[in-house]
Amino acid sequence: MDAIIVNHAVKQFHKSGSPPWERLARHNTQPGGNGRGNGKSNGSVSTVTAVADVSFSVREGEIFGVLGPNGSGKSTLIRLIATLMLPDAGTIEVFGHDVVRQSMQVQRLINRVSVEASFFKKLSPMENLIYGARLYGLDGAETRRQVVEILTRLGLEKHAIYSPMEEMSRGMQQKVAIARALLSRPRLLLLDEPTTGLDPRSKREVQAVIRELNEQHGTTILLTTHDMLEADALCHRIAIVESGKIVALDTPAGLKTLIPRNGPAPTLETVSLELTKKQPVKEKEEA
Repeated sequence: MDAIIVNHAVKQFHKSGSPPWERLARHNTQPGGNGRGNGKSNGSVSTVTAVADVSFSVREGEIFGVLGPNGSGKSTLIRLIATLMLPDAGTIEVFGHDVVRQSMQVQRLINRVSVEASFFKKLSPMENLIYGARLYGLDGAETRRQVVEILTRLGLEKHAIYSPMEEMSRGMQQKVAIARALLSRPRLLLLDEPTTGLDPRSKREVQAVIRELNEQHGTTILLTTHDMLEADALCHRIAIVESGKIVALDTPAGLKTLIPRNGPAPTLETVSLELTKKQPVKEKEEA
């Protein structure tokens, strides 16, 4: 069974060509501003396509990576799958549930970690995670035991588990965000640059947990990252995106065969840099 099916998904954003204060000034001075007319703006509006007719599928139990430069559409794609945004065209299904028509069913099956995770900073990791657990119907001594177990596994000291979040570094707060997502045991875990800002040791601890979730619990994981070594080590398949389009999709080893070898063996970094300069490359057919 496919965990995710994305079929010709499109997401666009419309941006005005002038800053808000100029639009407000025009609104107030033109006939109609402040109730004296229609208040129409003459500012131009541009359309930015963040996800451009994207199609792919992720198998159940797979770690699927999405690589690409900033602004390529990676985070928008995750938000579409997470039901945080609606596609303008196309369809997205998670374990057979449409993200638009069956968003509640999808939300019960997923969890998401992003680089901008937020918390109640005056509360401790324990208090934040217990609050999040209750939203999923989890509570009691067993949940508290799991919170301690997960946070300890991610490298938090016991005293830090009960100290205010505002006293923790951003890297440590990111670990708490990952723990919060793991607590609900999602079938699909969406990780949007989860190790950004972590020191090397913390990054390895998080990567070990990701691998353990996948191998021991069968969790399907969609991962966006700028860390090419991380993607190479963790992902079964990888899509490289540029300007909202998939320009290549294959296994890490398969991607490295898509560019000619001149000298040292290609790395995912050199492949990504090279392929984002070119036209879309079709996914390799499986034998």
